[in-house]
Amino acid sequence: MNSPYLCPNCKTNRTRFNLIEQVVKPVKLNPKTGEIMEQLQIHQLDPFHLPYKRPAYKVQCGACGLIEDEIYFIKFAQLERP
Repeated sequence: MNSPYLCPNCKTNRTRFNLIEQVVKPVKLNPKTGEIMEQLQIHQLDPFHLPYKRPAYKVQCGACGLIEDEIYFIKFAQLERP
């Protein structure tokens, strides 16, 4: 998060962003009711339950509302140096 951002959608915003934390909570659901039957820990997942492997947070442009992974905002800022 120590890199400049530039929104790849509106192409003008370099200063106003929202960081959206993604908190992972692995669960097992009842297939009929959708009720949570069990909350799991990351180290308790069975072989058929894939662990979450996405970034810990996403970035939202404060001007146009685009939500993407941080890398998109960083790479666009690197390409469009002022």
